[in-house]
Amino acid sequence: MDLNQLDWSNKSSLKESNTIIDVRTPEEFVEGFIKNAINLNIYDSSDFIKKIKSFSSDKEFYIYCKSGARSSAACKIMNQMGFNKVYNLLGGISEWNGDIVN
Repeated sequence: MDLNQLDWSNKSSLKESNTIIDVRTPEEFVEGFIKNAINLNIYDSSDFIKKIKSFSSDKEFYIYCKSGARSSAACKIMNQMGFNKVYNLLGGISEWNGDIVN
């Protein structure tokens, strides 16, 4: 499900058990990321799938990239894998108004 910046931010911060996933490359990730995000590079598809399989499908996942395209694809992949609580950040980190860790 696509969420705007405010809704995504509000929902992602509600529970400590929520997982925030940055699907950009490691090089993009080190330039700055949303607090508490983990980096799972969607371009490394076998590693991405392997790591996603290690997660519990009943948790909530908040996915972002630079503009929202890669994270939308990641959400679709995760939905196909049985994850139903997956939320894409519309506009990605490029339009993020919150804090960024550098």
